[in-house]
Amino acid sequence: MKTERDTGQSDSDRREIEAVLAYHHEDAQAAIGTLLGDIKHLRRQLALAEGVMSKGMTRGWLPDYDRR
Repeated sequence: MKTERDTGQSDSDRREIEAVLAYHHEDAQAAIGTLLGDIKHLRRQLALAEGVMSKGMTRGWLPDYDRR
């Protein structure tokens, strides 16, 4: 059995994944589709926020669309 160090997932991460799959009746493709839709929506929201923020308000910070 893999340990948390091997999978990189904490117990709370695993519970969250299990909850997502349970919501979609164990249909992984439906779960992934929903998550991809959420990503698209949040990227659009971030683009809108970027468009209305002034540089002075954020002191030069700009949103980053990719995880680093």
